[in-house]
Amino acid sequence: MRMRRIAGPVLLSAMLLLSGCATDKRGDALTHTMIAYANAVRWDGFEAAQQFVDPKVRDAHPITDLDRERYKQVQVSDYDDGNGPIPAGENEVRQIVQISLTNVHTQAVRTIVDHQLWRYDPVKNHWWLESGIPDITQQN
Repeated sequence: MRMRRIAGPVLLSAMLLLSGCATDKRGDALTHTMIAYANAVRWDGFEAAQQFVDPKVRDAHPITDLDRERYKQVQVSDYDDGNGPIPAGENEVRQIVQISLTNVHTQAVRTIVDHQLWRYDPVKNHWWLESGIPDITQQN
């Protein structure tokens, strides 16, 4: 009988620790992914950032030749993630990012707003960008 009294709290504690580990694992993956994505956009360009987009979304909305030509005309001069990601569901976060683009020909700078939706795949411990790469044709 005494073993049952001890086993209950021990089992509950173990479950809480395991769920905490899963949350930490998911949070660590999110932090790593957000930093890597921002670096890809900022330094490697939008085509490199495409690797963060969910493969299903990528297949449904491939980068066109016109998009590639547009990407060549701008350089990201600032990536401001504001307050960072905000939980939007059990395995979702949203983030609003302001991206400053410099036209490489005219040096004119403009800012676009990127409304990001990220989903977590618990099986692969991986965050995918569901909203796709930002639309750089936005007008202020």
